[in-house]
Amino acid sequence: MAKKAKMKGKIKIMWNIIFLLGVLLSLINIGIYFYDYRAGIPITVFLIGYFICVILLYLKSRQLYIEELVSFATEYGQVQSRLLRELELPHALVDESGKIVWSNGEFDRLMGEEKPMHKPISSVFTSLTKDKFPKEEAESQVEFSYQSKEFLCKMKRISLTDMLEHSKLVDTEGKADYLIGIYLFDETALKIALRENDDQSLAVGMLYLDNYEEVLEAVEDVRRSLLLALIDRKISKYIASVDGIVRKLEKDKYLLILRKKAVTQLKEGKFDILEDVKTVSIGNERAVTLSIGIGLGGLSYSQNMEFARASLDLALGRGGDQAVVKAPGSIQYFGGKSQQVEKSTRVKARVKAQALQEILTTKDQVFVMGHRIPDVDSFGAAVGIATIARSMQRKAHIVMNDVTQSLKPIVDLYKQIPDYEEDTIVSSQRALELVGNNAVLVVVDINKPSITECPDLLKCCKAIVVLDHHRQGSETIENATLSYVEPYASSACEMVAEILQYVDTGAKVKGFEADCIYAGMVVDTNNFVTKTGVRTFEAAAFLKRCGADLTRVRKLFREDASEYMAKAKTIRDSMIYRNDYAISSCDGYGCQSPTIVAAQAANELLNINGVKASFVFTDYQGKIYLSARSIDELNVQVVTEKLGGGGHMNIAGAQFEGITLEEAIKKLQDTLDEMIANKEI
Repeated sequence: MAKKAKMKGKIKIMWNIIFLLGVLLSLINIGIYFYDYRAGIPITVFLIGYFICVILLYLKSRQLYIEELVSFATEYGQVQSRLLRELELPHALVDESGKIVWSNGEFDRLMGEEKPMHKPISSVFTSLTKDKFPKEEAESQVEFSYQSKEFLCKMKRISLTDMLEHSKLVDTEGKADYLIGIYLFDETALKIALRENDDQSLAVGMLYLDNYEEVLEAVEDVRRSLLLALIDRKISKYIASVDGIVRKLEKDKYLLILRKKAVTQLKEGKFDILEDVKTVSIGNERAVTLSIGIGLGGLSYSQNMEFARASLDLALGRGGDQAVVKAPGSIQYFGGKSQQVEKSTRVKARVKAQALQEILTTKDQVFVMGHRIPDVDSFGAAVGIATIARSMQRKAHIVMNDVTQSLKPIVDLYKQIPDYEEDTIVSSQRALELVGNNAVLVVVDINKPSITECPDLLKCCKAIVVLDHHRQGSETIENATLSYVEPYASSACEMVAEILQYVDTGAKVKGFEADCIYAGMVVDTNNFVTKTGVRTFEAAAFLKRCGADLTRVRKLFREDASEYMAKAKTIRDSMIYRNDYAISSCDGYGCQSPTIVAAQAANELLNINGVKASFVFTDYQGKIYLSARSIDELNVQVVTEKLGGGGHMNIAGAQFEGITLEEAIKKLQDTLDEMIANKEI
């Protein structure tokens, strides 16, 4: 090998210069011979000795240079290999199947195995599966935790085709073999620092006493200051326990300044202040309830404050006695277990009635719609709004696509009024054709835009009014000109009946119109049994004075024989889950309104002793509908919200698509199990 090896570079140039100097000296010697041969003889002797020494030195040093270069190259490769193996950064090579083909010492120590070679890397790092490997020449990253440490794994694809192109041992022709280079970066300290910084970020909260006035009215004057002091002490002590700041803004409102870490602690405790404050009692008949709204994760302090305001409004809109935590892209609910107490004052109803009147005065068209598959309550409320519009000489259109068999008698009754016009009830398509630039849309008995009768109509009307008695969820109708959502109301018809009494248009409710509104109250209160307060009976008395015929309304609710039998079968086939929850499914074959039958069956199941809540499913028009009912032991709204629905504490529902009836029942059972395990119910 040494004989075939050749020197190059600077060493070769040096020897070339030495030989060229000898040649140049030889030419000078020849010139001297022409001048004086006697003078050229000593130089010739010197040249002969010079060339002999140079040649001998070249031959000897050439072998030494080659050996030194080979030795250096060998030692250099060993140094590289040693540096790679002893590098403190864990790294390895795996083949396309994920098996380790080479790893350095740090990687071996991390895996904790003596010989990790040829073992799947996913057997230790479960997150590094084959599907996470980079495609083609791209790089990929994966974050995972291992042995209480957090790592960032960078992976790079290394092609073997170019590396082994001139190999005499391996033929890569026609193959696309590759290796994956894996580098692990320990980011534990960085993640801890980021989490600590995030935990210290500001969260803003607002706390509101729901029934401040009602509680104080039931307490003697001399004890009121003591009651307020006890409440303040409870709140201050609770916030101070998480190193927060609380300041009283008004007599019933507080401002909370917290760290994000403190909010996490409050959520882990399920905001137990909601229940703790109810224990404050110095003779007051009603327990104190409060609502909390917290905003965090915003881009600025002012945005967190807006989140807190929106959260508090949402908590109050859902009936109070609960906490709502709002962050970008997420809303969490806590509490909401107590029944909202009806407020005796009608000031709010009068203010909303006057605001509605002002809005209708400035508009040329009035459109009224409820939810999909309308029920008696949504239709009755729509009739009441149409009555107000008529008294103001405004044309009103009730948007309704399908008239169910249970609703048909009410609709036929409404069409009997003397001045009924054919285009009063229109379909969604017709409403979109009729709507103009100066139209107002009144949405009744629903506040979720996705399940309204015509969601596209919300985009066509600049002025939107929302009248609803259901608790608000995370999905609400945004930018409403007027929003009147009262969860304590028994029905939307009750709210409309109160508004009718305060509009200054001289609106006179005709007998058939009063029947429609009264019928909605009867259905939603289950014949004035559920969620019925003083104002409910006062609204019913007003409708009675307007000509509502109770006997005529009762005849409207007589059931078809097939529906009666379907309801009886649903009750017979019910099961009692976990000794507390009645679950059944309604076979709607032969029924015009299976969802109504399911709701009625759910009400009947509550008559079984020991049943806290009832859940009835029905398969109708390609969807699975759930009707949930309770008396006072369970908030069915929080259950249905986890299933994508909503409603009241006692009356709620949900819809499912793309799953079977059995899968829907299993989903409900899993949700109940999870909520019981987490002590949410």
